[in-house]
Amino acid sequence: MKQTDLVNQKTEDLSFNAENADGQRLTTNHGLPINDDQNSLKTGERGGTLLEDFILREKITHFDHERIPERIVHARGAAAHGYFQVYESMEKYTKAHFLQDPSLITPVFVRFSTVAGSRGSTDLARDVRGFSVKFYTEQGVYDLVGNNMPVFFIQDAIKFPDLIHAVKPEPHNEIPQAASAHDTFWDFISLMPESMHMIMWTMSDRAIPRSYRMMEGFGVHTFRFINAEGKSHFVKFHWKPLLGVHSVCWDEAQKISGKDPDFHRRDLWEAIEKGAFPEWELGVQIVPEDDEFKFEFDLLDPTKLIPEELVPVKRIGKMVLNRNPDNFFAETEQVAFHPGHIVSGIDFTNDPLLQGRLFSYTDTQLIRLGGPNFHEIPINRSVAPVHNNQRDGYMRQTINKGSVSYQPNSLGGGCPFQAKAMEGGFVSHTERLDSKKVRARSKSFFDHFSQATLFYESQTEAEKQHLTDALRFELGKVETEAIRQRMVGLLAQVNKNLAQNVADALGLIVPETPEQPMNHSFAADANPDDYQPIQAKSAVKKSDALSMNHTSKDTIKTRQIAALVADGFDDKTLNKVKKELEKEGAMLIIVAPKLGTVKSEAGNEMKVDQSFLTAASVLFDAVFVAGGSKSVEALLDEPNAVEFVDEAFKHCKPIAAQAEGVELFKASSRINKELVKETHPLLGILVDKSAAEFVSAIAQHRFWEREKRDKHLK
Repeated sequence: MKQTDLVNQKTEDLSFNAENADGQRLTTNHGLPINDDQNSLKTGERGGTLLEDFILREKITHFDHERIPERIVHARGAAAHGYFQVYESMEKYTKAHFLQDPSLITPVFVRFSTVAGSRGSTDLARDVRGFSVKFYTEQGVYDLVGNNMPVFFIQDAIKFPDLIHAVKPEPHNEIPQAASAHDTFWDFISLMPESMHMIMWTMSDRAIPRSYRMMEGFGVHTFRFINAEGKSHFVKFHWKPLLGVHSVCWDEAQKISGKDPDFHRRDLWEAIEKGAFPEWELGVQIVPEDDEFKFEFDLLDPTKLIPEELVPVKRIGKMVLNRNPDNFFAETEQVAFHPGHIVSGIDFTNDPLLQGRLFSYTDTQLIRLGGPNFHEIPINRSVAPVHNNQRDGYMRQTINKGSVSYQPNSLGGGCPFQAKAMEGGFVSHTERLDSKKVRARSKSFFDHFSQATLFYESQTEAEKQHLTDALRFELGKVETEAIRQRMVGLLAQVNKNLAQNVADALGLIVPETPEQPMNHSFAADANPDDYQPIQAKSAVKKSDALSMNHTSKDTIKTRQIAALVADGFDDKTLNKVKKELEKEGAMLIIVAPKLGTVKSEAGNEMKVDQSFLTAASVLFDAVFVAGGSKSVEALLDEPNAVEFVDEAFKHCKPIAAQAEGVELFKASSRINKELVKETHPLLGILVDKSAAEFVSAIAQHRFWEREKRDKHLK
């Protein structure tokens, strides 16, 4: 085929002729059929136009930009392709097409990220993680844009620039990077008590996940499901990882940042390349519209969650990630998510944080991706046909033929037509509004502490200690004493013991009557008495779902176990352990004094995967020390081998040894010699035990009991 023919063929692929269109239906740029392209969404026939009218904003914004940087937030990320399938039809609640047929496979692209750091920062910062899913549905693109925490710092989107300015590196010296241990962030938080629930989450181990594959995802906001009859239900979205929810400890996270700052990105990439495809189940909490006001918190408040004891999470489908991107920039970097990319059957609520995000995301993509045609970049392109009259602009890909680019028209035969509701045309949920136009916040949003207390009280003793230590570390970095004091006052309203433990480490006194800085969140001339916090109490006193201790602990799939060996090791026992671990989906990594091969006491050679020069215990989930007197003698002469065991024990990981391998435990400066005489189930120390018992210990992930007995482990 001639070059000119190839060009003509490509032109035909990218073109549609409006004048000759045959029954095409009007859509948004993302393939969503439009029911009404002639009227904007208002608060009544004579009311103001609503910011949430995403159809209006897309149309006007595209027109405004018709004559193309690193993300502001979520700059550092990793992504993968996959698919989603619903378990059973959800037609009772929603008409969303991809949630109707269990046999339907919907392609997805998922991006995970940290929030505060730049593209060059570490994966292991204490931070919120982004968890966003792009569904390529037959109704158009649907983006479920979320985080690994179900709540947020602020209640109203107008505060978002302030939050990010506070948490980003301080402008005078660009310090610190990818960390919040500085005065500006805690100054902001100490004046914003609505942030206290989120602070509990970010100071917990949830902020330093073991991997992207082992963290939950949440839609954060309350959305609506709309069924074919127009009936609405409120819905909260959850992603539940089938590998369970696990974390690393803070000391470990700091060391991983030095050893492998790409730890999470590498983990995701390598798991998919090896065929160990990450899996999550999509869960929903569904609330009938009539029950909107039955809770002691407001469903529209993004700083609140619905305890699973009140509304259980129904798992409705599964997502599998099975393909890595072909090009990081073209896909992971150029993917554009937007909470306003929805499909018929899913709609918004009046959550004031969500309403602002509907504007912000489009505005961000215009700058970052060069103009209004970011939807034509392949990774963002709808698999559903796109027909509308939006034209030109930077980076336009589609070649539109004909003279008609407006509606209504007769020259083009009226095409593209508006889609009827029964044809999938999007119809905004009808909601009666009878109120004044105000800048205010509902008093139902004024409870800032009850769910923060619920989260703290739901943690195990080890988790509470980690949260306390995180606050001590972060606030210990704050130079302004007044800020530290205000934070102690806020913590006192969450839990007195927590406040006291943090205050003791900071050399402060817990105030008997903490300051109530409510007026900082409202208008300058507002009466502070009108905005005093509600001293509410949660109907649920403890929620198992809020503690990672109750996560799934029945699998060791994809876990990385280090086997410490040297020449003269016992290959018979090691091969038994290797076989058992691999049968359960884990990987045994051979670590030795040098690369190449090691020779067993029987004369057999085994390939070495890593040497002590590059390996470190923080990069593994468990440690096994092989037997063999010559091997163990060589390991005892290797300081890094002893440190390997020391550090794994310090970080509460399962450790096992066979025969002479126990001598490496005895050489540890941390392990009490009495503990190596027999197995200690609560401490994760296994000596001459079966491979099956080692598998069971690894599935527990960590043995935090060691921290409580630290004084005995020296």
